[in-house]
Amino acid sequence: MALCNENAPILVNEEAGCNIWLMTVAAPEIAAAARPGQFVHVRVPGMDDHILRRPLGIYAADAQAGTVDMMYQVLGFGTDRMTALVPGDAVELIGAIGRGWQPPAGCKRALVVAGGVGSAPLYPLVEELKASGAEVTAVLGASTIDALVARERYGVALGCEPACSTDDGTFGRAGFCTPLVEEALAAAAAEGAPYDYVACCGPEPLMRIVAAMAADASVFCEVSLERRMACGVGACLSCVVDTVDGKRRACVDGPVFPATEVVW
Repeated sequence: MALCNENAPILVNEEAGCNIWLMTVAAPEIAAAARPGQFVHVRVPGMDDHILRRPLGIYAADAQAGTVDMMYQVLGFGTDRMTALVPGDAVELIGAIGRGWQPPAGCKRALVVAGGVGSAPLYPLVEELKASGAEVTAVLGASTIDALVARERYGVALGCEPACSTDDGTFGRAGFCTPLVEEALAAAAAEGAPYDYVACCGPEPLMRIVAAMAADASVFCEVSLERRMACGVGACLSCVVDTVDGKRRACVDGPVFPATEVVW
């Protein structure tokens, strides 16, 4: 499908916690075209000296309302500038871009694992899997309770509380979320109903560990990789990923890749 370029008025732009912000924009063409796991490339107004766009995963796309939600963490000049935008301002978006999540046909039981703002690109997948009738378990990890900004939304989609961990122990299991993943895989196998799909998005060390756990459990796993991007549409080759089939472009060949194809 052809990419859309929309000048998207901002409807909401607010801090959700721990320098993590949520932005909702009116972008009806992208909202109608978006698939779980895809992203938009954002041109931020007022940054004429910084011409590169910011790639942001699509947190939610409502085709009926014509809106797109994005989650971003303030890490540098561009994202800091985004926090100053208010409803009525507009951002220019190219999207929806890339290869999204591709669970196996007939997926009946899935495990999704998110670290930090990695919860955003996974949320539309959770909605899609639940709508298909699959059983979904979600594991969310964050630095502290205030950084678990997607927890309530996941709970609504799942119909139950997601399993959570925080580095500082302020909510859920204290420490990293990988023990929760290991326990979920083992419990499913012990029940005789193993997962047939694992999807992971977050810091690369987390994805590498989860990919290895899934491989040990013989479960198909996909990961969403983050790379610095210039064009975002496959032309500049600035976002290459090393795979078993050679160098691939994170923007259009990904951002979602089968975990066994990634050279970690």
